[in-house]
Amino acid sequence: MPDSILSVRNIEKSFGALKASDGISLDLVAGEIHALIGPNGAGKSTLIKQIAGGLKPDSGSVAFMGRDVTAKSTAQRARLGLGRTFQISALAMQYSVLENAVLGAVGQSGSVFQFFRPAMKDPALLARARRALDRVGLQDHEDIITSELSHGQRRQLEVAVALTLEPKAFLMDEPMAGMGAEGSRELTTFLQELKHEAPILLVEHDMDAVFACADRISVLVYGQIIATGSVDEIRSNPQVRVAYLGEEEPV
Repeated sequence: MPDSILSVRNIEKSFGALKASDGISLDLVAGEIHALIGPNGAGKSTLIKQIAGGLKPDSGSVAFMGRDVTAKSTAQRARLGLGRTFQISALAMQYSVLENAVLGAVGQSGSVFQFFRPAMKDPALLARARRALDRVGLQDHEDIITSELSHGQRRQLEVAVALTLEPKAFLMDEPMAGMGAEGSRELTTFLQELKHEAPILLVEHDMDAVFACADRISVLVYGQIIATGSVDEIRSNPQVRVAYLGEEEPV
């Protein structure tokens, strides 16, 4: 396997008697979409929080771009180039589309929130924000208040905000959630292009989208990875079909 951009090794995390992460190891390599799937309660969001830096594992390690980042904060990992979109929108709904994108660019520069207003007059930050909006097709919406966007457009804006970080890799937590079929197809096409710029670890419940865009899939059940492989390998894996796809176990 090529060198890993992101490497998770033997992550363990318990909440009382519940073992949410049970010896999880996975890799993300250049040029791929690696999808993480599993039933509700499997531990996907807990794992993503540990990879992003919002939750400290009990044991195990996370390496990014060859550096151990297990002890680093979310902000430190973001500044190293680990971009993230969220299951629940983290956008500032009262701000315009352009202002949200500039907020992402401000974060990339390491500035703090009180410098946000002056940043709106910074040509370099504005140019970076507008490039990101153009990438996701929101270049004609920059003056619209974010709360007025459709659900699909908000998802596009979340990706644009992450793009302003000029990331080396993406963590995407259910980017298709709430989208219609056309919106999911459009985002799937965009992610297939984006992966060549920065690989993507994708958590997603839309299995049609996963099977359409993933290069590799890992299946998480009760805090453990039970299988990793190509789309065809996961489709045909008997253990996956029983544990996740809901089929009867053969007798």
